[in-house]
Formats: sequence, C-alpha cells, structure tokens
Amino acid sequence: MSFTENRNSLHGDEGDKPSRKKPMYPVNDQLRHYLRIHGREVRLPVTYSNLLNYTWSVPILDKTGKDTLWEKTSYDSRDWDFIREGLVQIYAILKTEGDLSFINHLDVARIDYCSFGNSHPFRIRIVNKFNDNYDHYYIKIADASRIYGLELEHVLSPNRITFFTCDNTLVEEHIPGIPGDVFIQQMMNDPVTNKIRLAKEFVKFNERCFVRLLGDMRSYNFVVDITPDIEDYQYRIRAIDFDQQSFEGRKNLYLPQFFKENYPYVDLSIKHLNKESIAQYQAEERTMITFRLASSRYRIKELLDIMSKDTISTHEKTKQLRDQLNEHFHTTTFHKSQSMGQVVKRQLKHTLQKNLMMIQKNFGKTAD
Repeated sequence: MSFTENRNSLHGDEGDKPSRKKPMYPVNDQLRHYLRIHGREVRLPVTYSNLLNYTWSVPILDKTGKDTLWEKTSYDSRDWDFIREGLVQIYAILKTEGDLSFINHLDVARIDYCSFGNSHPFRIRIVNKFNDNYDHYYIKIADASRIYGLELEHVLSPNRITFFTCDNTLVEEHIPGIPGDVFIQQMMNDPVTNKIRLAKEFVKFNERCFVRLLGDMRSYNFVVDITPDIEDYQYRIRAIDFDQQSFEGRKNLYLPQFFKENYPYVDLSIKHLNKESIAQYQAEERTMITFRLASSRYRIKELLDIMSKDTISTHEKTKQLRDQLNEHFHTTTFHKSQSMGQVVKRQLKHTLQKNLMMIQKNFGKTAD
C-alpha cells in the first residue's frame, strides 16, 4: 500500500468513517472454551453489571476545562464496600496472579464511566496508600469481536496484553502511552522528536493493522510509547481499542493512513521516507508477524477456526470487504470467504505467503 495514495483523499468526502454504532456480539461456547484453556476465563468478584448500579455521576474535565467524555461515578454506601473489595481483588488477579497478600495497602481511588463509543467502559483507578502511586484498568462488556482483536494483538503484534473474561464481563489492563491525537498537538513538532523513527513506526503500525484487519485506528484509538535509546528515542504505536476487529466492509478502514485524524503522521511519513524505505519497513513488519505466527501456529489456528464459524459482522459487510480485498490484491482468493473470520484467515495467508515460504525454506516446516 503506497502512502502517496493519501494525496488524493486529503480533501475527499466522509465515506471512510466507521459505523457509528457497532453491535455487541456474544461469546459463544467455543470461544469460551478457548479462553478457559488459555487462562483468560477467570471467576471475578465484581462484574460489569455490578458497576452499573452507581447512584450519580459528574463530568470529568481536563486541565483546560474541556469535557473528557468520562464521568466520575458514586455508589451507595451499602454497595461500596463490596465493590471496592472486589475491584482491589481484580487488580491483584491482573498484576499478581491473584496473590492477595498485597491488597491491604491498595484502595480504589476512583471509578470512571464513559458513555461514548461502543464498549461503555469503566476505568478503575487503584492507589497505593503508602506512596499515592496509582494505576488503572478497565471493565467492559465481553464483546466477542473485541476479544478476537485482543487475542490477535497478543499473538501477532510485538505487544502482550493481559485481559480476563467472566461471563459477560471483560477486564483489560491499562496500555500506557501518549494518545495519538495528544502527541500530534504537543510533541510531533518538538525538536527532540525523531521524526524519521516516528514515521518508520507509523508505517509498521499501518501494516500491522492491515495484515490482521484491525479497523478504526484513528489517532485517539492508539497511543505512542516512547523509549529512550542510545543517543535518541525509539517509538512504538500501540492500539488501545479493539472494538473494530474485522467488522467493517470498507478496506480503507483497516488502514490508519486513510483516516483524516492521522494525516499528520502520513505527511510525516511521506516527507521523511522514500518509497524504497517504506517498502522495506512494510516487509520488515510482515516478516516479524510471520515469525510470531509460526511460533504460535497452533494457538492462532485454534483461534481462527473458532472465529471463522462465529458471527462478528453482517453478511453485507463481509461480502463488501471480501470483494474489495480481491480488487486490491488483483485476485479471487477471497471469494470463498463466508465469514469475517474466514476473511481474516485468508488475509493472513495472502499477505504473509512469501514470508511463510521463506521461513519454511530457511528454518524448517511451519504451520500450513
């Protein structure tokens, strides 16, 4: 995918926008079994439904007085002790595999609720009473498409994610980093920002999303993680929202380069990288995804087999994406795909085929 294609769409229409409302898809028995055997299904002391019983809430404003779309919730005193104790225990499950010996010096500082978007998450702030240091995690409705997105991110990306499910509840760890839109406003033009390395990472992030069909990666749905390195900085762009895992029918919605919110990153890439460098970084990313795929081939096959039989989008969107991918790759290889899971499976095989053949040649036989 050439980044110069964006030049024709900078002032185009609003056709490449995700759906305003994506339905929640239930976790079926096969996916539930997968989560259980891989340690993702855990009995939790507090559920999403429990947190909905707050008595009132107030908007949370940022430092400039702008509404953050989050609300600080308050609970009846009769419910609070139960909720507080359960949330501290969930934090222990996330961080210390359920070791409760540390929870006496932990407390719940705040519970925030967001009615914006699809998942309507609760954000839990846990504080250390000894030093006031705090951390966050999230409790959401267990949406099957989001769970597939989290698992694909965990297996195929350079990042690892801790999350758990319990019936209709999903618990996710906080992913640290600077929100992509905030980075544009505050740091992109900072003299200390290594623009070439940032552009390189955006190219790789763009490739990761397209290969595994993760959609809606607008700048506020990913973060930039900065790591000091020898004489400079390295950058990692990480997705933080997985609601749009292979739901939409339009191909461009799986390419972050086509969202207007991301045009500063696209312009940066075009300005600082030539076509040859972009092609090199795309090839590097596909190679690394292939290595991860090969090393976790049984797990990813099990997940994709379940996903292929599941319903996580509409027939119309599945057909639209299938046809657009056929057109994009000048092939008919997607035409037999009848579900979004089958489209993802075919997309991985098609985009990584050359890399898989190279690994088989140089390192021995891998998964089919």
